[in-house]
Amino acid sequence: MQENIHILLIEGKRPDRNSFLPGLTKKNFSVETVSSGSAALQRIGERLPDLIILDAASMRTSGKRICTALKEQAPAVPIILILDAAAPANDSPADVVLRLPFTLQKLLNRMKPFLPQEQKNVLRAGPISLDLKKRSVRCLDHQAVLTPRLVRLLKELMDHAGQVIEREVLFSRVWETQYTGDTRTLDVHISWLRQAIEDDPRHPRFIKTIRGMGYRLDLEETHPLNGRLRPIESPQHTP
Repeated sequence: MQENIHILLIEGKRPDRNSFLPGLTKKNFSVETVSSGSAALQRIGERLPDLIILDAASMRTSGKRICTALKEQAPAVPIILILDAAAPANDSPADVVLRLPFTLQKLLNRMKPFLPQEQKNVLRAGPISLDLKKRSVRCLDHQAVLTPRLVRLLKELMDHAGQVIEREVLFSRVWETQYTGDTRTLDVHISWLRQAIEDDPRHPRFIKTIRGMGYRLDLEETHPLNGRLRPIESPQHTP
């Protein structure tokens, strides 16, 4: 799984310092390096990493301003800050602070709690990963925290990926009601869900509207229309 874990490494170029890049690459992490805070901000605007490692010691800085800016732009992405042994303490918003010298194994040990783990409460469908406990979703470069209702809606779509779910069926399951006379609130929630996972919510790649029928979660660019779910006798409860 590590080859699918994307790490953004921010480090300067110092002839007296070894880079962490070779060691992380040997452990099969996907590592991208930038040499400044501004470059890091630009990069996370294009793609969110799973973890940021800021080697402030290699940049001769405290790292506080860079950490603060990164957290403002991507608050859910954990940051490991690396400082020189003699660097003064600071109140940066980094999740972990390590002081040189230390071994690569120590760095890996401190990284582990923040890396994506295969968990029973995580539902996966194609590029979409839904953490039912944390109510968070990741899809390609997007991540968001969802309301409980949006979690149930996305779970229903993921459980029946590739299938058209009629509007009334989807509404009755997610809202746990037999009354389906007005399903306009479903459209609003679908719109919010698209904003959370789609690159272009107005032209969705994943959550498709099937006119006159309902909605379908597509995990591929194109594929034939799959089966249509018919109404059920009683709504299904999603924990």
